[in-house]
Amino acid sequence: MAAGPATTATSTVTNSDGILIGDKVYSEVFLTIDNSLIPEEKLSPTPSMLDGLDLHTETDLRILGCELIQSAGILLRLPQVAMATGQVLFHRFFYSKSFVKHSFEIVAMACINLASKIEEAPRRIRDVINVFHHLRQIRGKRSSSPLILDQNYINTKNQVIKAERRVLKELGFCVHVKHPHKIIVMYLQVLECEKNQTLVQTAWNYMNDSLRTNVFVRFQAETIACACIYLAARALQIPLPSRPHWYLLFGATEEEIKDICITTLKLYTRKKPNYDLLEREVEKRKVALQEAKLKAKGLNPDGTPALSTMGGFSPGSKPCKASKMLHFVELFVVKMCLTVCPVFFPRLRKDSKLGRNSRSGSRSRSRTRSRSRSRSPRRQ
Repeated sequence: MAAGPATTATSTVTNSDGILIGDKVYSEVFLTIDNSLIPEEKLSPTPSMLDGLDLHTETDLRILGCELIQSAGILLRLPQVAMATGQVLFHRFFYSKSFVKHSFEIVAMACINLASKIEEAPRRIRDVINVFHHLRQIRGKRSSSPLILDQNYINTKNQVIKAERRVLKELGFCVHVKHPHKIIVMYLQVLECEKNQTLVQTAWNYMNDSLRTNVFVRFQAETIACACIYLAARALQIPLPSRPHWYLLFGATEEEIKDICITTLKLYTRKKPNYDLLEREVEKRKVALQEAKLKAKGLNPDGTPALSTMGGFSPGSKPCKASKMLHFVELFVVKMCLTVCPVFFPRLRKDSKLGRNSRSGSRSRSRTRSRSRSRSPRRQ
């Protein structure tokens, strides 16, 4: 964030250089409700899909994480708006980070802890960890036991604190979430249906269920409110204006309403995710990713240097092969020198001729040496 030269304008104006606030221009500052939505081109592939997870597994992880946040929020006696904020933050975070590299349970703890602060209903981090510990015991069908404040608890607490900071950093500290609760009531007042409490509650139920999907990071809250009213009216067989369609008055389109409705209704026909199977799948992808990184660095899975075995030879045979190749190269160089440049290597040529008949050469050398020894005293 950089400040530019002072100007005479006093209102907030946005230009190509930045945002003019008072008498200063601030660059790289752009926090609004609109930029919290994820563009369609960035929805796929996600970071988790790039790490090897398929779309079905990632969707199950999102649903399971949101269910954990909802269940923990009920046990923590948080308002529904805080649980909704935590689920939206959970979806936003995992569109920038991978389920393989970040534990979805730790991130779920961080999101609900952060959401409780955002919605002015803070809870102690010890209570959050205790609630998730209780949910884990229920999921495993084990007897309920109190949380032990040992080193494992301290490590979990530190992980949640780090995950909360990581969520804030990845979201650029833009954690505002616009919820459709009040918008649904306002739209039903316009349609003169606000006195039908069953319709209001059914629309809210559809909206709370849609928090498990990614519609809150793709569409505006007004469009989601229209889709929830549409589903509730169809389920209760309550007629609404259709010539023209009532949702056109609120800026929603038929394609958007259809997309949100189909995505929400798929939840009711989807098989309940299995926590243990998802955990094993994530762990398998994590191990495969670590092995790929070690292989790229030339290391074995245990961290030791990997030995290359190209050509089917053992590592011990490589020095022998190298020495043979060096010997062949030396012979080739000597032969080339003898054939191409015999003038400059007369001694080598004589040695090569002598080498052809080693026995005769050795005898002649011995004779010459003996003669030289016998002649030396005569000279004296």
